[in-house]
Amino acid sequence: MPRRSRAREIALQALYRLDLNTDGEEPAVLEEFVRNRLLGNKELVEFSMSLLNGVQRNLAELDQMLGKVTANWSLSRMAATDRNVLRIGAFEIIYTEIPGPVAINEAVELARRFGAAQSPKFVNGILDRFLKERGSIEYTEEEVAEEEVSPAEQDPTDAEPVDESAADTAPGEDSTSPNSES
Repeated sequence: MPRRSRAREIALQALYRLDLNTDGEEPAVLEEFVRNRLLGNKELVEFSMSLLNGVQRNLAELDQMLGKVTANWSLSRMAATDRNVLRIGAFEIIYTEIPGPVAINEAVELARRFGAAQSPKFVNGILDRFLKERGSIEYTEEEVAEEEVSPAEQDPTDAEPVDESAADTAPGEDSTSPNSES
């Protein structure tokens, strides 16, 4: 697994902890969690903490913008994993130099690894719509390749294509009744 992908995983785990722990957590505890999980690798800890702190700092804005593109879905009704994967992806699209398509690919991989069976499709559809509505510029193949996982680093079992047809259906929900309670 590429190193920055691992740092994203740890940021997702920390955001998940924060999302489910309504009492909050001390920043020092979260930083220690990140540092321990990344074995003290300074570069990866800094990257992971930048994602974690950036999402936290811009949470209201990210949720508002994501809410506009999640047709018939409020973020509060989504699985905590999917919600936080979307937040990381949206943060990377808006606030970092990472090309939008790369941010989406990384988010889909997080959803595939930590979410439900439908999570990768759901995340891909939402972030693709998010990127298009932001009027994103097109990126060159070289810019995308800088962040993408090389075939040698990629697990061959993860090579299935992502179908966007389920983008409006959250994992575990029936597409015919998007507002029904689970």
